[in-house]
Amino acid sequence: MNNTYAAINNTFVAETEARLLISDLAIQRGYGIFDYLRTVNGQPAFLDDHLDRFYHSAAFMNLPVQADRAQLKQLIHGLMEKNNLPHSGIRLTLTGGYSENGYTPAQPNLLVTQAPFIFDKNAFSKGIRLVTHNFQRQLPQVKTIDYLQAIYLQPHIAEQQADDVLYHHNNSLRECPRANFFIVTANDEVLTPAHHVLKGITRKKILAFSGLKVKEADIQLADLANAREAFITSTTKEVLPVLNVDGRPVGNGTPGRITADIYERVLALRG
Repeated sequence: MNNTYAAINNTFVAETEARLLISDLAIQRGYGIFDYLRTVNGQPAFLDDHLDRFYHSAAFMNLPVQADRAQLKQLIHGLMEKNNLPHSGIRLTLTGGYSENGYTPAQPNLLVTQAPFIFDKNAFSKGIRLVTHNFQRQLPQVKTIDYLQAIYLQPHIAEQQADDVLYHHNNSLRECPRANFFIVTANDEVLTPAHHVLKGITRKKILAFSGLKVKEADIQLADLANAREAFITSTTKEVLPVLNVDGRPVGNGTPGRITADIYERVLALRG
């Protein structure tokens, strides 16, 4: 039996008893935002970075957060104390609220949920295979709950014997649905798409690393042919080597030296 607690609008409830009315715009129109962070050894990793993005997304979508930053931190720590899950994922969700006409946003509902999460350190050596798709996410700078295209493409991804999809817009590389994308050039430059992508927290940390030639840039689909390495980054995946794209190997088709170095640095940073 699931004994996990959740928080709805600053109130702790058993997860099995958590409820929203069907008039919420998250249900009626898929309108809402979220953020997701991990706890490692009982400590929330990069909490302020995630809260910065959460409040940015909320403001952009005209969804007022009833809890200020200090109150939200208190809510998160209170939930962690009740659930006692030292290694977990915490999701903050802000919905469009109970709309009277099914179209106009109302007072948002704030949900905080927590679930066990164990990071798979064997995933790095396995790497990941991607298939490309021409698509530009709506409002890419915001972490919305809209994953319609990514879920719709699941059968296609499986048919192509890939693990995930890499979006491009008319050959200009973007991102994966739940991860940022990087390439390593023949000159050991580490590049990530500069525009029209969600600015991930792990991506932010890597861009700040010293001793690397890392930067945001405009990357084309054709650049993959000459890339020495490629990898994706996210809160759940950390750094994951991309071994092939559209059935063609990236570099020599194995995890690269620079990708491995960045992976170790991210793990050390997260703790």
